[in-house]
Amino acid sequence: MKKVLVLEDETSIRSFVVINLKRSGYDPIEAGTGAEALRQMEQHPDIKVALLDIMLPDMDGFEVCRQIRAANSRIGIIMLTARTQEMDKVTGLMTGADDYVTKPFSPAELTARIDALYRRVGESDEAPSDEIVHGPFRLNTRNRTLEKNGERVRLTQVEYAIVKLFMDNPGRALSREDILNAVWGKDYFGELKVVDVNIRRLRIKIEDDPTNPSYITTVWGYGYKWGF
Repeated sequence: MKKVLVLEDETSIRSFVVINLKRSGYDPIEAGTGAEALRQMEQHPDIKVALLDIMLPDMDGFEVCRQIRAANSRIGIIMLTARTQEMDKVTGLMTGADDYVTKPFSPAELTARIDALYRRVGESDEAPSDEIVHGPFRLNTRNRTLEKNGERVRLTQVEYAIVKLFMDNPGRALSREDILNAVWGKDYFGELKVVDVNIRRLRIKIEDDPTNPSYITTVWGYGYKWGF
């Protein structure tokens, strides 16, 4: 079965999530603390998506996210955030999360987010053999890796999908909606902010000067384009 880590210290919320994931065909792996979540990740290396709450009794969800991401660049990570705490959304994405869901959330919304991310992570086994080369970058679509000047750049699966979208469309201005639909799916419930923060995180990894980007440039009032 498709395993999903559910890190939530409030038993009632965790039980609610677990029941709905089971109904949707997932195998939830439960954790109530950050330390327990990290142990579960070691014991279940086939977990492909992690759902992480921020407020925990032993460490915050951001630290759990950092540690999971440091050990596994391919896993999908979704943060649970409070609707009024905008900074939590940005911080979660910048620490390595692929998406966030705000509380309170509906079972349909949460399942749709997990479905979309699980599909994205699962595509790594189905990608054809090919390489795309642009300037100093070499994108290998078989093993879903990026090199810059021969050095490996560690990407999440969402970051990989964004880079591939750009390299498939060099010089073309892509709107935020174009990127959102291509990477997160047309049935995505969330905000355009997820695109901007992932672009910011990606620039930190690939740009010579992230504050003055030359590879992923901004098309003001519209979106972004790949070109140099």
